[in-house]
Amino acid sequence: MASDEMAVTTCYLEHLTDEDLAYLCAPYGNGEAGDYRSLVRSRRGGIEGLLGDRRVFEALFIADRSPGPLVQVSPFLAFAVAVERAGYELSSATYVPEWVGVGRRTPVFDVPRLQEFMSSPWRRFFLAELLASYTRVASGSVVVATRRGWRRQRFSELDPVHLAGLLEVVPDMERPGVLRRLGDLALFLTGVFPDYVARRGFGPVDQGRLLRSGRVGSGAPRSGSGAARGSGGDDEDAVALLGRLGRRWYHAAFRLLPGPVPANVAVISEMPERFNDARRILGVIGDRFLFSTHEHWFGIDPS
Repeated sequence: MASDEMAVTTCYLEHLTDEDLAYLCAPYGNGEAGDYRSLVRSRRGGIEGLLGDRRVFEALFIADRSPGPLVQVSPFLAFAVAVERAGYELSSATYVPEWVGVGRRTPVFDVPRLQEFMSSPWRRFFLAELLASYTRVASGSVVVATRRGWRRQRFSELDPVHLAGLLEVVPDMERPGVLRRLGDLALFLTGVFPDYVARRGFGPVDQGRLLRSGRVGSGAPRSGSGAARGSGGDDEDAVALLGRLGRRWYHAAFRLLPGPVPANVAVISEMPERFNDARRILGVIGDRFLFSTHEHWFGIDPS
């Protein structure tokens, strides 16, 4: 196995359970129980051929149409298979739907750019890892010192405003992690749940906090091509704001990371320019695979 294939396979194996690997290897009828990790490592092509197996995809997303999340595999495996299938389907697609407002899509024909994005195994891993991370959302509060004394500050990984507030109180060494998570959240929400973001919106105070957080770090990236455009109405504003800030958060997070940065983390350096490519692909995955059968992955109502 080539060194890059081995590195990618190792990252996947860190997330996959023994049950996941047994499920993946079952169509091939080989490997002793408990030895699937060695089998995958020694397999030509590593993990990717297994994740892209049509039989695995059909078993998870076509044969199993129960209303809840899949029970026989981890969310990470399900998302990894969905990402691989999206890459396969994009290879022959002529357009993808683009969000332009609540309940509205328009075709976008810049598919070669998305095909190139999905040609990287590290980008595919990044998308699967991002999706899986939002099935177990952290929330809580921290106690911070203010001019008026100590107070409790709430945060949630699904609330960009409260998450952005952590940048004002965490130590400098923790800022890259918060900025990375803000970028992930912006990408996740605008890609998978744009209608939810648009309906909820942000008030003036919340917008101010988000905009201040977007200035953390030095410099700002270029906007990138293909930014979300709608009719110019109110239903566009929150999605456009998160898209713009998501690129800035990723840019700032990468600039603050100490080197050397491993390949699976270095993907975030591409997100300021490739944010909209990743967002469109997440939209395809959500609409095509996640919400058509298993609607309760993330605890957010997609309607």
